[in-house]
Amino acid sequence: GREGKTISWMRKGLELKEVKTKMAERTQETGVVCSADFKKDSTGSDLFGYVGIEAVLDQMRRKAMKTGFEFNIMVVGESGLGKSTLVNTLFKSKVSRKSCTPNFVEKIPRTVELQTISHIIEEKGVKMNLTVIDTPGFGDQINNENCWEPIVKYINEQYEKYLREEININRKRRIPDTRIHCCVYFVPPTGHWLRPLDIEFMNRLDKIVNIVPVIAKADTLTLDERREFKQRIRQDLRNYSISVYPQTEFDEDPEDKLLNDTVREKIPFAVVGTDQEHQVNGKKILGRKTKWGIIEVENDAHCEFANLRDLLIRSHLQDLKDVTHKIHYETYRVRRLNESNGIVKGLPKENYVATKVELENNL
Repeated sequence: GREGKTISWMRKGLELKEVKTKMAERTQETGVVCSADFKKDSTGSDLFGYVGIEAVLDQMRRKAMKTGFEFNIMVVGESGLGKSTLVNTLFKSKVSRKSCTPNFVEKIPRTVELQTISHIIEEKGVKMNLTVIDTPGFGDQINNENCWEPIVKYINEQYEKYLREEININRKRRIPDTRIHCCVYFVPPTGHWLRPLDIEFMNRLDKIVNIVPVIAKADTLTLDERREFKQRIRQDLRNYSISVYPQTEFDEDPEDKLLNDTVREKIPFAVVGTDQEHQVNGKKILGRKTKWGIIEVENDAHCEFANLRDLLIRSHLQDLKDVTHKIHYETYRVRRLNESNGIVKGLPKENYVATKVELENNL
């Protein structure tokens, strides 16, 4: 009896020691502390078992597919640079303002007007609530002084709208996100340097939104001209301390840095947009037909549209949203809350709480 119990406890002790030894060996091999490799069954004995932590990813995926997600993209540049065509090409849908307006007639407004159009795009069960913000009138006047101000105002208004929802006591379970996740800035294909307007615009906006500069209608430049123009633009960005996406200071780890460095080497992207299909070697391709041949939009040898699409949709879409929320919006939120705290500071104690509540209600 007692001797048998002693042997049984010794066996259990040896089994537990063996489990711990295996855990230590696995920890040493992988560098990951193995704390969930064994569990107790109903009898109290320790067993190896599957926990299923990775199933969380499936749960997140199912939830994302049900609710969909928002992506808000702003396009800025002069008229005639192909903004609408490029957006349509990016999402392979008629999503631009020009495409969605019957009998559309291009008129240059006297001031910058911001116009939005939203769509729900679905692909393989995944829904994207896409909003495209166009800026007709930007850079089209003889005097373009302060033409960026309506754009700055609009971006900050979206942050303000989100902040008001966030500080509500009875806020919505899911706050509608109208914040601008990316601003694609179209540089005219002059082949020289950035213009004062380009520099001023990006300097004003690089701290409040993710800017991705592109060279519009790159097919008007030769390959050598394009290469030199890209180098000059990169030099201007450095000289004027303009921070474009992906920003070096937000690289989270060596893997991110490696990926982002390859993107930064290609910025600004030299792009060509079209919604015309052509037959090339028996295959349908998107391209622009010229008397010299067909410029294939998704051919890296012809332009860098594919690199831009991969950045905006396939590799960095979620990061664009994260940087918007964690960096740009957070900077705005802290500033606004500091402003409200600064106003009530120094008030008599009996007026402090009432004034602070009133200010927060008026944020």
